[in-house]
Amino acid sequence: MSNTPMAANPLTRAVLEIDEYVSGLGWDQPARLFALVDTARLRAEQPSLADRLGLGEEPESTGLTPIEQDEIPTGKPLDEFLATIAWPDAVAGCALAVERLMLPPSAEAQVPKDLSGAALTKWVAEHPDRQEVRMTVGVLRDGTRDSALRLREKDTPTEVLTGSDLVPGLAEALSATFEEE
Repeated sequence: MSNTPMAANPLTRAVLEIDEYVSGLGWDQPARLFALVDTARLRAEQPSLADRLGLGEEPESTGLTPIEQDEIPTGKPLDEFLATIAWPDAVAGCALAVERLMLPPSAEAQVPKDLSGAALTKWVAEHPDRQEVRMTVGVLRDGTRDSALRLREKDTPTEVLTGSDLVPGLAEALSATFEEE
């Protein structure tokens, strides 16, 4: 049984459920990609899979069920990998949990203008005000989005920040996986 609080909508609940799951695995984890499927549709069309996922006895029928996908390749930049994804019609949305280093807005003015790529990554990693953060971002086909942010230094379920526009670039990249060419 999940400890995820009841959220206002199914996407927020799915994002928080993924955050809780990934949090249980500890820090320093690779990025994890999830398909989000309509729970009622999953029960109706794939009852044996729903049973294996433990969805048979849950009373809620308006939720989304996260299904973890194969491991994300580490040798390819995340944005390039996401550009290769196309989801089948049965997938209502997707979510990604990824860890990153972030700087507070006050440190942005300190970033040397001539740094990029590996040099910028190294500079951020050595900055005294850096924060380790896990971002879990979910999007639906209709453009709805939500996210959860968890700081490593405040790693408790009550300190998870949620909102639809916390990680707009990643939400855009995930939304693009549903665009038809």
